[in-house]
Amino acid sequence: MNLKRSAWRYLWKSVDIRRKLLMTLGLLVIYRLAANIPVPGVNREIMSSLANAGGPGGTLFNLLDLLSGGTVSNFSVLAMGVYPYITAQIIIQLLVPIIPALERRLKDNPREGQKWMERWTVILTVPMAALSAIGQINIFNSIARQGGQALLMNFSFTGEYFLPTIATLLSMVAGTMFGIWIGQLISEYGIPNQGLSLIIFAGIVSRMPQNLLSLLADKQNGWWLFLIVVVILVLTIFAIVFVQQGQRNVPVLFPGRRVGNRMSMPVRSNLPLRVNMAGMIPLIFAQSFLTFPAIVASYFIASQTEWVSKLASSIYETFGGSSAWYSILYFFLVVLFTFFYTDVLFQQQNYGDNLKKQGAQIPGVVRGGPTQKYLTKVQRRITLPGALFLGLVAVLPYLLGVLLPVGARQAGLFLISSAGLLIVVGVVRDTFTIIETELKLHGYDESLIKG
Repeated sequence: MNLKRSAWRYLWKSVDIRRKLLMTLGLLVIYRLAANIPVPGVNREIMSSLANAGGPGGTLFNLLDLLSGGTVSNFSVLAMGVYPYITAQIIIQLLVPIIPALERRLKDNPREGQKWMERWTVILTVPMAALSAIGQINIFNSIARQGGQALLMNFSFTGEYFLPTIATLLSMVAGTMFGIWIGQLISEYGIPNQGLSLIIFAGIVSRMPQNLLSLLADKQNGWWLFLIVVVILVLTIFAIVFVQQGQRNVPVLFPGRRVGNRMSMPVRSNLPLRVNMAGMIPLIFAQSFLTFPAIVASYFIASQTEWVSKLASSIYETFGGSSAWYSILYFFLVVLFTFFYTDVLFQQQNYGDNLKKQGAQIPGVVRGGPTQKYLTKVQRRITLPGALFLGLVAVLPYLLGVLLPVGARQAGLFLISSAGLLIVVGVVRDTFTIIETELKLHGYDESLIKG
């Protein structure tokens, strides 16, 4: 009997698993339908023209559009997606090791501590979403004004435009909170713990067919560009899977247990340390860090003071996403943030104390502090190739933009966006792992279908 066929047949016959899959699919459809609801007062024709604007503004616009699943080009109420929530989550995680009271709260009562973190993450999401909405509108307005137009003519916090501006911001914040709610429903009633990831995944995948077709629209170079991009896409996915699953197994010796009058032998096991423990978080950090100067500079491009306008234009072009300096800074920031975030996560795990409480020991290493120090050294060593790989994947679109014709960069190069690919590969891998676990919990046993 075929193992794969039996697994999927059982997957559909199981009422509980089938209900979770259908619930997940239904909620994703609702989210994608809501992604077509436009923000009030937006000139959608101008939004469509921004994608072809070219220069740093067009590059930044297309990147945000890809990661949002096309909601930016429509400028829908879900234009920010669930990224403000992810940003708030990262901020809370980074505050835990910095503020001793928060660290003690998590150690003393982990379950209540997690609930507290979740509650404050949602609270922090609201102002983060509002700031993100203001930033998005302002930077798109700046790009549009370079062509003598404006995305939102009535966006101002003074005078008669105050109420329309508040209504625009409230609709965008409400859209983000709606997306978070859909994600939590998927995690609770659909595929467990995958709600937000699947929402981002669905948005990115929905844009891939359009990007591929846009490559074929190039009558002169369409087919061979299409083949090159697909080959690069497949190779990059293979490399991401290979690196993401890479790990270093550190041998650990657990003490024997007394059973009656006998003492069992010590148990040898392994502590797996992942090559890329930080996932795609360093890419989000680096992109946010580099996008911020462009957003600030966009306010001063139209300044009446000549030197201020020139300085703002220079900063905007450098950090807008199309210059060589941007890709160089992007690479180094991804590497730096990979080490930084991995250290933060690793210190929170506190392997030294946890192994000591269990009586376990790494052969040749003293328990407690020395164990934590040794593991930190090993983790940093194996993080180096993972960090360099993330940096290479991050700047891959910019490298290909130099090697391939301009048409490929404009039409389909964002198909292989680094953050997008990491999300897609990671979500697919995690989803299959969760489904496999669900099958085993519902009585699926591989040994029963091998014959």
